[in-house]
Amino acid sequence: MSNQGFVVWFTGLSGSGKSTLAEALAPALRERGLNVEILDGDVVRTNLSKGLGFSKEDRDTNIRRIGFVAGLLARNGVGVITAAISPYKDIRDESRAMVESDGAVFVEVHAAATVEQCEARDVKGLYAKARAGEIKGFTGIDDPYEEPPNPEVRCETGLDAPDISLQQIIDHLESQGLINGGRS
Repeated sequence: MSNQGFVVWFTGLSGSGKSTLAEALAPALRERGLNVEILDGDVVRTNLSKGLGFSKEDRDTNIRRIGFVAGLLARNGVGVITAAISPYKDIRDESRAMVESDGAVFVEVHAAATVEQCEARDVKGLYAKARAGEIKGFTGIDDPYEEPPNPEVRCETGLDAPDISLQQIIDHLESQGLINGGRS
């Protein structure tokens, strides 16, 4: 294994399991001796993108910021895990190009779950508020989510238990030589 920095970029609808998988992946990578940072979309919005709304322009700005910070960390050998909806393909591609231009590896992971599956487990009640018109521009309801056509890993988070998805991601990282084999 090299000290190659990389970014595991989770994308998916609200409630698809991105943060759950990010929080499970980080300790699994740390157990293998990696320096790991998580850039969670909600945390970044609070601390780095405060004041941004949910227009396409503001969402793109937020994702650009996440991509920029992820690239900085990854080019310095850090394993970065992002968990943000990042609904638009063009800005995800821009983030990939930014990370890869610095010599780091970008691994797109699609947390694939349908709107109905996400809505059924929505503990924050966001989908209900969006359907009632209380939240405008909600991804998957009245704003599009552009599924990645060729993610490095597609986890069926709407159907599979988190440990199955976590193993898929670890297997991919091992197969690319980004982490050593070992406990997961």
